[in-house]
Amino acid sequence: MICQDCNKRPATLHFTKIVNGEKTEVHLCEHCAQEKSEIFMFSGTSGFSIDNLLAGLLHIEPLKETKPNAFQASEILQCENCKMTFTQFAKVGRFGCSNCYPTFEKQLTPILKRLHSGNTSHTGKIPKRIGGTFHLRKEIEQLKQKLKEYISQEEFEKAAVTRDQVRALEKRLSGPSEGEL
Repeated sequence: MICQDCNKRPATLHFTKIVNGEKTEVHLCEHCAQEKSEIFMFSGTSGFSIDNLLAGLLHIEPLKETKPNAFQASEILQCENCKMTFTQFAKVGRFGCSNCYPTFEKQLTPILKRLHSGNTSHTGKIPKRIGGTFHLRKEIEQLKQKLKEYISQEEFEKAAVTRDQVRALEKRLSGPSEGEL
């Protein structure tokens, strides 16, 4: 697609504006977009950046390149392993190493809460509605494997206890669920 303003360069900015249900699309090249930056609410020479968009959506402090004041103690939080700062993380969007997570934990917690509806810990990939029977079946399979090992090692007392556990779990699995009562 070619720029609608200069009709020379390829369009790199595709802007859709909807006002009172009327949709208007504008396709501009980078040069024309910088010339018309006031119209599209872009800041002067810095241009539009996906990193700044994501930082804005996540409510991370704006990325300002400030020079440290000689009279202020410059205490910048930095990863000991990869030397990445939180400002660099906010700009790049990913950490440099696994040590960054505990280093920036205080800054990450509010971001994770916003992203994951208040949750900050991973609880698994299996939905709760099918998770109960899935975990039960997995436990039965593990116990059956353990039962085979006990039989092959001729530990029949442990095998009998494990067999009873398997039967109890299978009975729970085949029994009526709460919704069927």
